[in-house]
Amino acid sequence: MERRSKPPRRRGRGLLFLLALTVLAGLYVWWGNTALQTEAFSPSFRDLPPGFDGCRVVVLGDLHSTFFGEKNKPLLEAVEAQEPDYIFLVGDLLDAFRDVPENYAEETAAGLTAIAPTYYVTGNHEWALGDVPELKEALEAQGVTVLSNRFVTLERNGDTAVLAGIDDPNGYADQKSPETVAEELRAAYGEDAFWMLLAHRNNYFPDQYSRLGADLVISGHGHGGVIRLPFTDGLVSTDRTLFPSYTAGLYEKNGSTLFVTRGLGNTGPSFRLFNRPEVALLILQKE
Repeated sequence: MERRSKPPRRRGRGLLFLLALTVLAGLYVWWGNTALQTEAFSPSFRDLPPGFDGCRVVVLGDLHSTFFGEKNKPLLEAVEAQEPDYIFLVGDLLDAFRDVPENYAEETAAGLTAIAPTYYVTGNHEWALGDVPELKEALEAQGVTVLSNRFVTLERNGDTAVLAGIDDPNGYADQKSPETVAEELRAAYGEDAFWMLLAHRNNYFPDQYSRLGADLVISGHGHGGVIRLPFTDGLVSTDRTLFPSYTAGLYEKNGSTLFVTRGLGNTGPSFRLFNRPEVALLILQKE
């Protein structure tokens, strides 16, 4: 018995349906990589100075030379809407595998410092790209405080806290270790000082950064696990390992709290899935 082929009309409808599904999937991926998502987190600390109770901090990471709208205007508007006391940039502002638009760092920095005091630490991509001293100078010229293995005092409502920042391990081989920075901080402020640490790499927290004594470590680098699926902390790490941890949100270990932002951009030709670009807001609370 001869097999009957499908009528041309049915085959045409099937192809149109497949084409429409492909277009919709492409639009969803594009939207999921360009539509900003603001999320708030409220870590609490027993020894938080009372003046910092309710302090609002916007955390931005892993921009990777990405524009969200013309000259990042929608991004800056989203940051300003959070009414931050401080803005923390936790590395990979630029990308080693993508073209860096002219004056990208300067324009982004100028927009952020016009909103609130802004603090920055390097990520691995800045060092891979090169000219880090020039980048730091450009950011400082726009009012950004660059924390290169050092610390500063923050003041709010009559109280003080300490903010430290370390360069990425991709930096100079003879740079101060995080342990040295922590020791110097304790020598300057005492063992009981409340302090926060900006450190780009999330995956260094469990074995190293959590042991430094910081009350709060703030990181990026994990990209939210790139693809976020239910009941996972992301599908793949930026080091290409499966089912990583410490990729997004709040964690605790060794008496230290970690916050990791999912970040904003992508490196090279990669993309996010179920993992929209994040403008993270930390609202510090006293227990």
